[in-house]
Amino acid sequence: MKRLDPFLLSLIAAIALASFLPCRGQMEHILQHVVTILITFMFFFQGAKLERHAIVDSVKDWKLQGSVLLCTFALFPLLGIGLHLLFRSVFPDALFGEDLWSGILFLCCLPSTVQSSIALTSIAKGNVPAAICAATVSNIAGIALTPLLTGLVLGHVGAGHSPLESILDVSKELLLPFALGQILQKWVGPIVRRHKILISFTDRGSIIVVVYTAFSSAVVEGIWHRVSGAHLLEVALLDSLMLALVLVLSHLMGDGLEQTTENKIALQFCGSKKSLASGVPMASVIFPAASVGIIVLPLMIYHQIQLFTCTLLARRYGRRVLATSDQGTATSPQRRTATP
Repeated sequence: MKRLDPFLLSLIAAIALASFLPCRGQMEHILQHVVTILITFMFFFQGAKLERHAIVDSVKDWKLQGSVLLCTFALFPLLGIGLHLLFRSVFPDALFGEDLWSGILFLCCLPSTVQSSIALTSIAKGNVPAAICAATVSNIAGIALTPLLTGLVLGHVGAGHSPLESILDVSKELLLPFALGQILQKWVGPIVRRHKILISFTDRGSIIVVVYTAFSSAVVEGIWHRVSGAHLLEVALLDSLMLALVLVLSHLMGDGLEQTTENKIALQFCGSKKSLASGVPMASVIFPAASVGIIVLPLMIYHQIQLFTCTLLARRYGRRVLATSDQGTATSPQRRTATP
């Protein structure tokens, strides 16, 4: 059984600290400025780290890349809206309120992960280069598509966000430093790639600070009076249902497009993931500070569910490939013996 990873434990610790010792007043304003600076550096380093040929290579297999984008930015939002309409019409008082639904729908608009999509595709013996390309394109496209979809989808629940304003805000705070990192990649890229552990620590540390700041604002606004343990369980069940549906539908999509087994694995793992690393900074840009804590709760729960479920699935795929290989090795001598 996969244990909770240290990053998730750090996020839980940040939530606990914010619950008991939330930052207030002047300290809150200072931390919000710190968060803006940290997010800017995080996306600058991402731009400096990402080699340009990875972006160019990503558009070659248009069927697979298009399928991943379709799952990430079309299938997920449609499922989110459909489930919202279903549960609100059939069980109007049985589930949590619109604030957590906004978090669910925001989750549906996010890009795929990079590291875990690639790692799980590798474990499953899938098409790793295709997974690298798909995850890369998803994250670049998400900088523009996520705020646009968030405005459109959350308009469905009356959130009142302007898609254009969201895109401009995200472009200014995320895309601009990413583009600057790409421009300076020749000089900064080698330094970033040489210090991967330090950059990873910086990225994750930034997200932990964002989560602490967001939950501090949410605690001051009374988040734990609005969200109960039963609500968190309901969110976990709904997250699990969405993940299961996307895994099944992406597999069927791969069959329909007559993809190889390796490509279908890459499609499943890239198309079903949602990025916590991109989602938390985007939420802090798109939503008011007091709303960010409750908005990212479904994403944090989904993050652990997707890692646990897809790790089990990847290991099953990997064992099947090894078993097929071993079977072929075992039968080949018999075939040679039978040859006259």
